Amino acid sequence: MAPLRDSYTLPAAADMHVHLRNAPGPIASLVTPTIRRAGIDTVFVMPNLAPRPVVSVAEARAYRDALQALDSRVNYLMSLYLHESITVDEIRRAKEAGIYGVKAYPRGATTNSQWGVVSFEPFHEVLKAMEEEGIVLNLHGERPSSAAEGVTVMNAEARFLPVLKELVEKYPRLKIVLEHCTTADAVEAVRSLGENVVGTITAHHLSLLVDDWSANVHHYCKPSAKSPEDRRTLLNAVVTSNGKFFLGTDSAPHDITAKKGKGNTAAGVFTQPYALGYVLTALEEAVARGDIPESSVTEDALRGFFSDYGRRFYGLPPATQQIRLTRGGAKIEESLKGDDVEVVPFRAGEETWGVEWL
Repeated sequence: MAPLRDSYTLPAAADMHVHLRNAPGPIASLVTPTIRRAGIDTVFVMPNLAPRPVVSVAEARAYRDALQALDSRVNYLMSLYLHESITVDEIRRAKEAGIYGVKAYPRGATTNSQWGVVSFEPFHEVLKAMEEEGIVLNLHGERPSSAAEGVTVMNAEARFLPVLKELVEKYPRLKIVLEHCTTADAVEAVRSLGENVVGTITAHHLSLLVDDWSANVHHYCKPSAKSPEDRRTLLNAVVTSNGKFFLGTDSAPHDITAKKGKGNTAAGVFTQPYALGYVLTALEEAVARGDIPESSVTEDALRGFFSDYGRRFYGLPPATQQIRLTRGGAKIEESLKGDDVEVVPFRAGEETWGVEWL
């Protein structure tokens, strides 16, 4: 099975949704140096740290400094966590400090969302300031699961979409990213809205289905993978993006004890070191299944999804370095081990695409 070329030379990639955990810290020390291994030079860093999320400019700066100490070759785009303590003045300071977005987590929807949003009404002035300053609103687009309201992991994203549309109507110039789209409904919603609304798509959602994560703790994430029809729509969105969708891996490292220990399984799939290879493999598998035509996997489509579209939306210049991706040039480790931590990567043990910086 080899419908794709054996190698691609592309601009360095930008991953517009990553979790690197607390820095300094053992997991951040383990995973941050793997960013460039994937062919990525720019990452948009999530602020949902524990025991305290990133809610101020000072905290975001300190976090960025700590990450740069781990690998100064990466461009870290920082964000704040939408929290009741954030003021309009802090948004103005965030703009001056080069902070690119504010992440909104529905309270209780995912990892470290206990400080998240119940309603957007109390944030009206903050959202207006973000609209004025050009700071992006990054949405975890799910409603929290509720048996009483009939919300489960399978329909949580679709049930959130009316909130997205209400925000667009109320703040028509606000730049919005619907993060980690997993459903055909989400793709359709993003396509139906203006150019200030885009979506990110992960590497793992291009491969996984509901049956995969329900049988493997290392495939469990929020939002969860859905149906074959949803996956097919995501794959088509990648190769026909035209700027509406770009890479945001939502790579989420957890120590193996949080994935396999007692109690609830931590939500998150770790894809950072091999992100681009995972996408190419998923596209190749999709062509073999007939989900997308072979002719749709063009160099322009890959260049846009991996690098150009995300940078353009966030107002960044194009990449200045290039990478070469080569079929079969790497093998995914069974696990990555650091200082008393162990993280299992997606598709551990499989062959994948190698990355060379040019």
